[in-house]
Amino acid sequence: MTQTTETIGFIGVGLMGHGMAKNIVEKGYPLTVMAHRNRVPVDDLVARGAVEVSSLSDMASNCSIIFLCLTGSPQVAATVAALKCDLAKGTVIVDCSTSDPTVTGQLMDELAEIGVALADAPLSRTPKEAWDGTLDCMVGADTDVFERIQPIIATWAAKIVHIGGVGDGHRMKLLNNFISLGYAALYSEALALSRKVGIPVQEFDKVIRGGRMDCGFYQTFMGYALEGNRDAHKFSLSNAYKDMRYVESMANNATVTTTMSSAVKNAFALAMATGGNGPDDYVPHLSDFISKANGIA
Repeated sequence: MTQTTETIGFIGVGLMGHGMAKNIVEKGYPLTVMAHRNRVPVDDLVARGAVEVSSLSDMASNCSIIFLCLTGSPQVAATVAALKCDLAKGTVIVDCSTSDPTVTGQLMDELAEIGVALADAPLSRTPKEAWDGTLDCMVGADTDVFERIQPIIATWAAKIVHIGGVGDGHRMKLLNNFISLGYAALYSEALALSRKVGIPVQEFDKVIRGGRMDCGFYQTFMGYALEGNRDAHKFSLSNAYKDMRYVESMANNATVTTTMSSAVKNAFALAMATGGNGPDDYVPHLSDFISKANGIA
């Protein structure tokens, strides 16, 4: 069992958060969780040794480090606002969401006024790696805060990079997602064009797989396009669209042209506008929406 004086809270035990929280409690850290809509992960975590609370006030009062794994900045800001009045001086809030760095900076300043630290520790990879404890994590935090939270992050992440100060984790995460979601848009258009000119998906894959253009993201993406596995990469189209809006905003604030990032964002906007906004509509399904836009059933 891990010897620690830290008490860990976790808010957001969804697709990614469930596996992350599972690893925290199984590796010996005292863990407090609370339910939102789905009781299944909470019941599982309680069975593994976590303690459930019914309010954010109880969460704040009982935890020295609280992890957030939420949809985006509006949800993070609302949760921090609800926690603030009950947080003890010296508490650390760790935002593992993909958030807007501008909001992250604002929250850092607000929390500093009451002696609470903020770190951003967004993730890369999928729910499978979250469950296995092998996620990638990029952390924005002061050095002393990073040293404090690193052992807990190490329960669910195999690769941890302290990228810089608060907000830099979220900036790097947006760059990471720009690349990965750019791949998704590129693959989707290439597959539509391939089919339009008479090259079946199976033949397309024979050329790309194992070659220099192959990569882990390609393989999970093609798990749907080639094999029909709807759960090959469980990252929603709505979250992808949100992330690309954040990328575009970050580029606008930095006075950087958005030729590529806006094109990627618009690919996901097309999917959202034509029915891809459900909770079970995932990034690899983008290929369907691009195909339909090009008259391919």
